[in-house]
Amino acid sequence: MEQNEEFENRLDLTRISEGAAAIKSSLSNVLVGQEQQVELLLAAVLSGGHVLIEGVPGLAKTLMARLMAASIGVPYQRIQFTPDLMPSDVTGTSVFNPKTLEFSFSKGPIFSNFVLIDEINRAPAKTQAALFEVMEEGTVTVARETHVLSQPFFVVATQNPVEHEGTYRLPEAQTDRFLFKLEINYPSAEQEVQVLKRHHVQPAFKAVEEMSPATDPNFITDARKLTAQVHVEDRLMEYISAIVGKTRNHGLITLGGSPRASIAILSSSKAIAALSGRDFVSPEDIQQVVIPALRHRLILSAEAEMSGKRPEDVLRDILHSVEVPR
Repeated sequence: MEQNEEFENRLDLTRISEGAAAIKSSLSNVLVGQEQQVELLLAAVLSGGHVLIEGVPGLAKTLMARLMAASIGVPYQRIQFTPDLMPSDVTGTSVFNPKTLEFSFSKGPIFSNFVLIDEINRAPAKTQAALFEVMEEGTVTVARETHVLSQPFFVVATQNPVEHEGTYRLPEAQTDRFLFKLEINYPSAEQEVQVLKRHHVQPAFKAVEEMSPATDPNFITDARKLTAQVHVEDRLMEYISAIVGKTRNHGLITLGGSPRASIAILSSSKAIAALSGRDFVSPEDIQQVVIPALRHRLILSAEAEMSGKRPEDVLRDILHSVEVPR
């Protein structure tokens, strides 16, 4: 796509590019590979969304989240979801004070800036539902009193796609609240050798403990304000609408993307553009985020599943069928 002279230098994105480069460099000192996932994780942070990371055990899902939290230097909490976890264990509860004869609210671990939820599908639906309000609105309501979380607020949740014993499937209303679903795959042989060499020198968890923030505390807040100002032409909004619209009228899809899905593509493509040093969105930015933004929002038909198709396959077909604006 040709760059429009009118939009050049409209925004000074130096702060974003320098901060992102510092964060990526900090993560690359510990994490091997996963450059694309790190880019998308950063885009989610800048666009104010949450991320679901899926992969079998041992692929550094938790490590990636811990590294990101440590590198951006914001308060961090980790919640291990288990079958006996109650909603109040996540959000907090009202506690009676016998001295004052009054109830006071005791905040749960969700009251942090960066929250890692490990194995989110191990907790029952009642506990998962406790995340609905906090992930969508950044608030927690207990005993008719609403408590506002400090910003920036960001949730990274992990889940194992192959283990089903003692797990609970995430409902569509829950998955729809994640901006992206990232899939972590096995490393190449060369990358695995590099993992072994680094672990031989220093285990990854030790490196995380010794890591210093790569940016100042205000970086995320400032970067989000700049990202929100990235320009998007009307024809690109129509392009997003056409892509999501195709998911609602496709023979292999039972449930397509909602307007929230369209907004997810819009906001995350602006973040991808900002990370690339541009203050305007291109069709390529949109194409880069379509699969991570939509793969977890679609329900395929029985025919598609029996034929072995995955949401990614159908989305690639849709991208090829929609005319790209130029």
